[in-house]
Amino acid sequence: MTARPGNAHQARLLTLLRDGGPNSRAQLGDQVDLSRSKLAVEVDRLLETGLVVADGLAASRGGRRSHNIRLNPGLRFLGVDIGATSVDVAVTNAELETLGHINQPMDVREGPVVVFEQVLAMAAKLRASGLAEGFDGAGIGVPGPVRFPEGIPVAPPIMPGWDGFPVREALSQELGCPVMVDNDVNLMAMGEQHAGVARTVADFLCVKIGTGIGCGIVVGGEVYRGTTGSAGDIGHIQAVPDGRPCACGNRGCLEAHFSGAALARDATEAAQQGLSAELASRLEANGGLTAVDVAAAAAAGDATALDLIREGGNHTGQVIAGLVSFFNPGLVVIGGGVTGLGHTLLAAIRTQVYRQSLPLATGNLPIVLGELGPAAGVIGAARLISDHLFSPA
Repeated sequence: MTARPGNAHQARLLTLLRDGGPNSRAQLGDQVDLSRSKLAVEVDRLLETGLVVADGLAASRGGRRSHNIRLNPGLRFLGVDIGATSVDVAVTNAELETLGHINQPMDVREGPVVVFEQVLAMAAKLRASGLAEGFDGAGIGVPGPVRFPEGIPVAPPIMPGWDGFPVREALSQELGCPVMVDNDVNLMAMGEQHAGVARTVADFLCVKIGTGIGCGIVVGGEVYRGTTGSAGDIGHIQAVPDGRPCACGNRGCLEAHFSGAALARDATEAAQQGLSAELASRLEANGGLTAVDVAAAAAAGDATALDLIREGGNHTGQVIAGLVSFFNPGLVVIGGGVTGLGHTLLAAIRTQVYRQSLPLATGNLPIVLGELGPAAGVIGAARLISDHLFSPA
């Protein structure tokens, strides 16, 4: 895809078609502040670029029937969501419908060269399946702070070897298309906003609890990244004074006390100390424990596993309560791999937030699990690159 919209009106039309699907000129005119003649000019210019195509006759509104307009059905976006221990790669059309999705285990600590070899192999597999001849753009999410304009990770605590790596430039050369890079939790927020639980909310927080913890902040429908791109790094807010050491070098960070890695560590300690026969059995069988094991033990009624989940939920809820008092969001979404812990975790978070934040902030505040699971990140990644390509050059 070489064409870009020529002005803000064309960009607005492309976004409407992406988010709402095919539409008639008349219906598009109802949603934009353009005269009928000006709208016709802008639509015709978009048709000339090939970004949109005519799509049959629209329903009559009392006069001559107009053609429906839709985004070019041949456009293809690549969405990549790199986590600490796995990677998701998906192909979408221009309306961000997922056409194919692959998930594979991966260790982000192996460094960018190894990880991107795997990402490119997964993308090639999707392309070879006939879903795409090539990609018109790609969005990439990584589990650490990103200097957004350049697409470069900056001192990511759980990503050794990634600091300063030119992700955007390197992948753009390999894929032969424009690439945008962002923090993975921002993409999760964008995915839930586009097709998940946050579709109708303009101001919300999206907390991702996985190997680490982060928060996507959406204000007025747009992701807020802060001055340098590090907004939402709530995993390194102090939750326990003089608490456990954290990978960032400080002590007592939320991430050090509750995350996928912290939960696995605490569960292993509990099993070794004889506090849980269920966890000890799983440790002996598997040679190690994960958040999945804790969730299974909790589902079996194991008291120690339930206590670990509640304690982590309390710490997380305390931090979120401060965010709610400060930001006053319309929704809090909880997602990430640790959400397999389910409603025990959610109940602990809700209890702390509703108890500690002011009634005016929490009176009508839903705190819910995300709807999309692993798909949120790749949909958000496709949304990221489409936002870039559907803006004026």
